[in-house]
Amino acid sequence: MKSLLIVRHAKSSWDNPSQKDFDRPLNERGHRDAPEMAKRLLNNKIAIDAFISSPAKRAFTTCKYFAEAYGVKEKKIIVIPRLYEASVMDFYNAVAGADDSFECIALFSHNPGVTAFANLLTATQIDNMPTCGVFAVKAETNKWKDFEASEKTFWFFDYPKH
Repeated sequence: MKSLLIVRHAKSSWDNPSQKDFDRPLNERGHRDAPEMAKRLLNNKIAIDAFISSPAKRAFTTCKYFAEAYGVKEKKIIVIPRLYEASVMDFYNAVAGADDSFECIALFSHNPGVTAFANLLTATQIDNMPTCGVFAVKAETNKWKDFEASEKTFWFFDYPKH
């Protein structure tokens, strides 16, 4: 059994309209929500073995907050460039490439991709993945490369205003 947490980056700043989308930082609420959501997972005894992130600033910063809460150093975060502006296949490929020693991975990325990916996995559907939302599934497999074809069940869905 493998577990996947799909996490949308926390709330980002639009203060600088000329800034590249890739470089947008978190805003004040994002800096507050990311550590709070990580703490919720810890309080619920959710063990995360690997943190995989888009390289975009807002996603990577969100991931760093979660990793820090779990006592994982920034250099241990796995950065996958294709998770920025990712297609559903990019998500499947990122998951398939995970080391089988990881029982639970957390994947940090962006909308609309995270919502589309989450909605393909189980019968549980969401209208929109909120910022810093976490959609979790369990998969009947021992190998991440088999995740796409495996039977998956909805585990939980949480977000800051929940």
